Amino acid sequence: MSQNLENKKELTVLIAEDDKISSYLIEKILKPYGCKILHAKDGEEVINLCKENNTIDLIFMDVKMPVFDGFEATRQIRAFNTEVVIIAQTAFTLLGDKEKAAAVGCNEHISKPIEQEKVTRILEKYFP
Repeated sequence: MSQNLENKKELTVLIAEDDKISSYLIEKILKPYGCKILHAKDGEEVINLCKENNTIDLIFMDVKMPVFDGFEATRQIRAFNTEVVIIAQTAFTLLGDKEKAAAVGCNEHISKPIEQEKVTRILEKYFP
C-alpha cells in the first residue's frame, strides 16, 4: 500500500455490482485502504445513492446490471455530478465498450477480474 494512500482522508467507494462474489472481491481489495464502502445491486440504486450521498469519491460501475445498465446509470449521474470518479468494469470487454464508457462519462474502463494492482493504480491515479 502506498504511503500516500495511508495518509489520505477516508474515501467513500460505491461498488455498483449485481454479482455478490464480484462485489465481495472488490470490497476485500479495498479493505486495507480503510475506505467506507457502499453497495448497489442495480443501476437505479446507484443513481439514488449518488443523489442522496454527495460524499461518494469513487464508483466501481459494473456495466451489466438490472434496471439501468452501468452506461445509463453513469450518464444519469453525470447530469448532476461531474466530480465523482467512475470506473466502468466488464467481465467481457466487447469492441466499443471503452469508447462507450468514455462517451457516457466514465473516467476509465477496466476488465474483470478486478485485481489488487488495478485498484491500487486507480487509487494512486485519482487520489494522489
